[in-house]
Amino acid sequence: MPRPVRRALHSALPLLGALAVLAGGFTTPAAAEDMRARQWYLDSMRADDIWKVSRGEGVTVAVLDSGVDSSVPELNGQVLKGVDMSVRPLDANQDQDGHGTGMAALIAGKAVGEGIHGLAPGVKILPVRTAPDTTDRLWGKAIRYAVDNGARVINISMAGPGNLENSPLTEAAVKYALSKGSLIFAGSGNDGEDGNLTNFPAAIPGVVSVGAIDQSGTVTKWSNSASNVALAAPGDEIPGRCRKSEGFCATTGTSAATAIVSASAALIWAKHPGWTNNQVLRVMMDTAGKPTTGKVPSIYIGYGIVRPRKVLVDGEGDPGPADVNPLLAAAGASTSKQPSPQPSQEKKSDSKAHAPAPEKTENASGSSGNTGLWIGIGAGAAVVVAGAATAALVRQRKRAAAQAMYADPYSPTAPPPPPYGPGCGQ
Repeated sequence: MPRPVRRALHSALPLLGALAVLAGGFTTPAAAEDMRARQWYLDSMRADDIWKVSRGEGVTVAVLDSGVDSSVPELNGQVLKGVDMSVRPLDANQDQDGHGTGMAALIAGKAVGEGIHGLAPGVKILPVRTAPDTTDRLWGKAIRYAVDNGARVINISMAGPGNLENSPLTEAAVKYALSKGSLIFAGSGNDGEDGNLTNFPAAIPGVVSVGAIDQSGTVTKWSNSASNVALAAPGDEIPGRCRKSEGFCATTGTSAATAIVSASAALIWAKHPGWTNNQVLRVMMDTAGKPTTGKVPSIYIGYGIVRPRKVLVDGEGDPGPADVNPLLAAAGASTSKQPSPQPSQEKKSDSKAHAPAPEKTENASGSSGNTGLWIGIGAGAAVVVAGAATAALVRQRKRAAAQAMYADPYSPTAPPPPPYGPGCGQ
């Protein structure tokens, strides 16, 4: 049965397919250095140092979203031929609202002109169009398609209400993805101030649920808190593509945070192609910036803020066993039914190990009552950024605070009042 759309945003905005009137964008083209400055998290994460070690080459990231406009300059040559599985067919390599394009650019955008600088500019993007609405059956097919077409990382910057009983095919597809050696990252949602509902697919066991932090390194008040939150990343005032990819907008939401976590995984995997999905995830959890107060995992930022440079530049993180999923193990779930590829030794190429496989038939077809309308978490909160007003996007004091967030030693921040959760430190 069809379900009404629930907004996954902390502000009241229309559905993904008709988000907001995002007229214009920047009134004049932004210079490349201006865009880099607006992406406040790149300096904080020491992206330039990371790129000397890894740019994500050889890794495919599937973006399950509203499509990806492969014609925007920063994504020229970065986007593979995708597939449209939505109930309103268009073309996976087109995007009428810009959300999927923005997420792809945050992951793989090249430093071209005024375009967005992706954190992993060497990866290839596989667009799988699922928005604005879908069914449990289509979600399951989309995830399986991504896996069978070589995606080691699957980015789902979308969220919607649901439960496991109504998501059997999606849950089966997640298990399939894990068994084939992929990782799935999904936004926890932006309901922190509005019911803090359980969102899917982030709540499905095995999916890495992502929360959002701001420039000060503190979890945002609208980022959902839950025991399944595993990691966090910057998600406040992040540059993105406006509707129909016409110009740039500042976005706020766990959408962007999810894209940054997906890019981080791709960077690590490109450097360590012999690691399994479990090992990549384990080092991400192990090297994440931990909360300054309370237990770990935190319901706000999980095991912490992603810091790929700790793995790539500083050489930290123990990959551990190849066949044990650290999230499922921590939750007390059995991993015996979810085997992972076994090679734990480094090798120059593992393309054969991750070659596309035939789609399994079990639970791959049929219908379900979970006919939800899903919306992007972040793009709907897009704010048109115009002219000189964008200069306020990054303030020096915020950039300094953000750099402290990732620096060693950390400068612990005092936790904000409940229910907003702890700051981040070590």
